[in-house]
Amino acid sequence: MGKRKINRRDFLKGAAIAGAGLAAGGGLLHARRSLAALLAGDQEAVDQAIRGHKLGQISDEDAQATVAAYMTEGGGTGESRVVHVHDPDATSWDFSTGWYGDYVDQSVVNNMVDAGLRQLTGQSTVVAAWQMLLPGYASGKAIAIKVNFNNSGNTADCFDNDNIIDALIEPVNAIIRGMKEMGVREEDIWVYDALRRLPHRFRTGCLYSNVRFFDTQRFFPAQCAEPATYSSSDPNAEVHFSRPGFTPRRLTDVLINATYLINMPIVKDHYYAGVTLTFKNHFGTIDAVVRAGDDNLHHDITSALLDIYLNPHIRDKTVLVVGDGLYGALENTNTMPSRWSTFGNDAPNSLFFAVDPVAIDCVMLDILDAEPVNHPRWVLPDAYLELAAAAGLGIFERGDLGGSGYNQIDYLKIEL
Repeated sequence: MGKRKINRRDFLKGAAIAGAGLAAGGGLLHARRSLAALLAGDQEAVDQAIRGHKLGQISDEDAQATVAAYMTEGGGTGESRVVHVHDPDATSWDFSTGWYGDYVDQSVVNNMVDAGLRQLTGQSTVVAAWQMLLPGYASGKAIAIKVNFNNSGNTADCFDNDNIIDALIEPVNAIIRGMKEMGVREEDIWVYDALRRLPHRFRTGCLYSNVRFFDTQRFFPAQCAEPATYSSSDPNAEVHFSRPGFTPRRLTDVLINATYLINMPIVKDHYYAGVTLTFKNHFGTIDAVVRAGDDNLHHDITSALLDIYLNPHIRDKTVLVVGDGLYGALENTNTMPSRWSTFGNDAPNSLFFAVDPVAIDCVMLDILDAEPVNHPRWVLPDAYLELAAAAGLGIFERGDLGGSGYNQIDYLKIEL
């Protein structure tokens, strides 16, 4: 990927790398020389760093260690890196007996998440990986985790007893486990879907009793979790759309009040959107998708997805995307998990990791398209990704399951 202007979040990310570098004995002079080398050819970024440092807006360590991975081609955690971790032992469902969520091995998923984060960040330990991903964390700084429960919205209570695909607690547990090793308080971890129910079997499967859960207040009086409200006076609390006729939508206060965001989509096809991945997962961050008449975001989903993601609370707070491909869903979003021929007539048993939302959606889309099934789609599934790449949100490139088609995306597959 080419050079780009660094923003405030990149400087903050650099603090974690600076601490590691200085602890290793690099020294201030070496760090400053390294910074100059990293920023060579990007005078605007150099000027910004110097200006911010002189004004006291960023510390020595922050300025000295602006993240190399964000400034160089293919180095460190590079924004174009997508890590695909596969372990055939992650699930053991026979695709007919009971609920698929009862057949997920937590210890295997833990190992998958740990391996993915180490490879994504280039760090040797999970703690170091989280220190890089959550720079500046201190008690009271919340980490919002957006999960996907698109298929639990019509239950009349807090129990979702069908086999239609929804988020699993095991990847969330594994993420929380790693953050706790770094020192994150359970109370600072907020799991949410603001438009859907978080059912009982998901919440009670959490291994950490002080984690907070937020879900919708709509549809039914029963409250399954804390209410995801929409009352903030923050100037960026609303999403405004480029399409005439789309009225503004409000972001949930859960995200607005959080410092960091982890997006956890499911690898799924979708009839209206083509696919429902990282970008569309944020339909569960706003207060409404469908309103009267033509005020329905599905009617121009390509531009709507981009407009939502460009909101600073999403664009600038997202520190990690973890794609749940343990089962996935083919052909449409509201289906049961099924066998994938491209994964040996089994579940995909895969998790995906990235900081680039465009690159990871490209890879997950390629994983879906590699499966020889009918994909009934209203729109081209990668149109929103081309727009997002043009807006500077990441790298757009279509490849293949083996990765040989990627020249810009740093696709790394790990077999456990």
